[in-house]
Amino acid sequence: MNFGDKLKQIRTQKNLTQPQMAEAIGIEQSYLSKLENDKSVPSADMFQAILRSLDMDPREFLKDIDSKILQTSLKQIPEVAAYLNTSMIVKTHSVKQWLFGSAFSCILGFAFLLGANEGIFFSNNLYKYESPGVFLTNEPEDVFEQFAKIQNMRMHAKIITYEEYSRQIAEFDEKRKRPLAVEKSRDFGTVFYENVEGGRRKFDRVHVTYVRSFENRVLQFIGGLFIFGGILGFFMEWRLRKLQTQ
Repeated sequence: MNFGDKLKQIRTQKNLTQPQMAEAIGIEQSYLSKLENDKSVPSADMFQAILRSLDMDPREFLKDIDSKILQTSLKQIPEVAAYLNTSMIVKTHSVKQWLFGSAFSCILGFAFLLGANEGIFFSNNLYKYESPGVFLTNEPEDVFEQFAKIQNMRMHAKIITYEEYSRQIAEFDEKRKRPLAVEKSRDFGTVFYENVEGGRRKFDRVHVTYVRSFENRVLQFIGGLFIFGGILGFFMEWRLRKLQTQ
């Protein structure tokens, strides 16, 4: 919008005729007509007189006028210069916020993708542990590996007979050996213990499988959205700035 168009628009909104407005400003009607038709540019004193007659703030009057006109033919007016300076500060602050927001979105998205890929927040591994059975408080934890060896030594030392050896091995296998396999999404080390009814279990890690957990797939999706949003923010800021300079 040109200066003249804005002046005419405000006069029309206030239901003023050209003679009435010219009288309020203290100028000839012919000069007001020139201003409204952009055949004349107001001086600093004239612009102040127009604002006083309209009882209007400079920012309110200037906000719809084309920035190119403000930066050329009207720039010598102090109120216009101050308005342009304030607008530039606000615009620069807005651009910085937009750019910082876009950059933060990209960084956050990359962090989510990295965390999901490396299993920082949620493990990408599935750990399988096996326990042969429950050992009692007064028994060594390797009783299931050593029981048969001990009984075999006792048999060779003729402390027990072969029949007793066979019976004890069979009873031990039937009553004591209770194999249990568990899978953990978190690494508990090569060995961990668990208190159970009647004693404790020793779990040995036997296998590690790489799996992409559901949580990490969600993180990847969120990370992708943040990165896309950040890139879109950079593009939109560039595009809007380009349109404003045209």
